[in-house]
Amino acid sequence: MRPHAVHAVIAVKSLDQAKSRLADRLRPEHRARLVLAMLADTVTATTAVPGIRSVTVVTPDPAVADLARSVGAAVHPEPRKSGLDGLNSALADAARALRDRHGPVDLLALQADLPALRPEELNDVLTVAPRGVRSVVVDHAGTGTSALLVRDPVAALEPRFGPGSAGKHIAAGAVALHGDWPGLRLDVDTADDLDLAIELGAGEATCAALHDIGWHDRVHHHVRRVC
Repeated sequence: MRPHAVHAVIAVKSLDQAKSRLADRLRPEHRARLVLAMLADTVTATTAVPGIRSVTVVTPDPAVADLARSVGAAVHPEPRKSGLDGLNSALADAARALRDRHGPVDLLALQADLPALRPEELNDVLTVAPRGVRSVVVDHAGTGTSALLVRDPVAALEPRFGPGSAGKHIAAGAVALHGDWPGLRLDVDTADDLDLAIELGAGEATCAALHDIGWHDRVHHHVRRVC
């Protein structure tokens, strides 16, 4: 059965805060370039899924907003007062705005750093996710959340991203989805994550950025051949 249409939201913080766990390997401008590239590949893969009607990026950063628009996403400004939990407040605000604009629709919150994401992985998630509940795709580390899906057109998104988010989402009633989705599960925070994304097959924008910043000169030969 054809899945119902879904509207996706992705939150991206300011580039000057980008990927601090890669600070020992990359200069700030290179980390910013990598964040933009991974976002481009994430949005490109997401917009290629037939069941996803739109992708909205919520961000306070003009460079992120420009990049998002260039790859087909809408942009929602980050709320001026997002409280202590800025990422989740931003996602929830964008989700409410989508419902205001489109009416009662299903929602998908995605991480912004999924450079090896494949459209068929997301399409499979939309197909298997049960209706009437929230679902989560647990990340490759087993503790985080790569995707939060609300297959209920009136239920709030209620994002709980952050450390231990998978357990928090599940404790709040979300169902963990099971499937072979390595690209979807691989959000990149560390150098090892990035090398694994290259091995899986990172997207075109991420590969171009990695070549430009010289990442391939820093890793093993078998990784260097892949991307």
